[in-house]
Amino acid sequence: MLRVMARKRAVVTGGAGFLGSHLCERLLDEGLEVVCLDNFVTGGAANVEHLRERGPFRLIRADVTDYVHVAGPVDYVCHFASPASPIDYLQLPIETLKVGSIGTLHTLGLAREKGARYFLASTSETYGDPQIHPQPESYWGHVNPVGPRGVYDEAKRFAEAMTMAYRRTHDVDTTIIRIFNTFGPTMRPNDGRAIPTFIRQALHGEPVTVAGDGSQTRSVCYVDDLIEGVVRLLFSDLAGPVNVGNPYELTMKALAERIIALAGSGSEIVYIPRPQDDPTVRQPDITLARTALGWEPKVPLDDGLTRTIDWFRAHLAAIDAAVG
Repeated sequence: MLRVMARKRAVVTGGAGFLGSHLCERLLDEGLEVVCLDNFVTGGAANVEHLRERGPFRLIRADVTDYVHVAGPVDYVCHFASPASPIDYLQLPIETLKVGSIGTLHTLGLAREKGARYFLASTSETYGDPQIHPQPESYWGHVNPVGPRGVYDEAKRFAEAMTMAYRRTHDVDTTIIRIFNTFGPTMRPNDGRAIPTFIRQALHGEPVTVAGDGSQTRSVCYVDDLIEGVVRLLFSDLAGPVNVGNPYELTMKALAERIIALAGSGSEIVYIPRPQDDPTVRQPDITLARTALGWEPKVPLDDGLTRTIDWFRAHLAAIDAAVG
């Protein structure tokens, strides 16, 4: 575990979401005080309710596109607020663009005011449907700005540009992470992303829906590994961007088959139309993370999937019990 010499204070936007809640927990374990900001559009207070017992933690309902104000000193501003799954950002296109633009502007302003290190949670989606494989940080991407996915891709690309503008113009200490597909406990069963969808369908004995012919690839990273990379980058002096993800690549059909097997399910795979601009391949080049941060993923895919399936099994049972 990394250690911080004296108590520091971190602000985490989107802190009640999937990745944000895991980060809040880890920062508390590292001895930091954490202020969590969330408007609960896609996150939920239940994800962080237990954190008050872990250390100095405060949850504030706030929309960073309106304004951002935090009293007192701040050492780190971690901007994780954004819808992150296709079902969310396609239903909330304007909100997604606003949190990537106005929300980034406001949180950078907070970091500048407080003299804090600024951490932007960007995404592998900045690479779009890549023409270079695997994707290094030097690749500029292949994004359709007027397609339906452009609201997320371009919001994050704008956020990166704004972050670098504040670094160059106002000398704000900034860093950018590009997060590749991440999974684990506390994902929403109906968030539309592949792994929670496959798990939910498999546990319910429903057909597992794979887009296209299932030959498109993804590289998926267990959340504990991802958060380790986040913390190492946060406490470093790197400006980024830095790819953090698992370079182990597999097809969506193979991923669905593994989840069905690990869940002990009898579900069959059925194929559905592939979404517009759905990337054909996705694999991070993590050379920079390995050399500069000493980071690489440790959790084997099947172990991470098993932990996630176990969590979903308990979580879905609780939902079914409440509904029933």
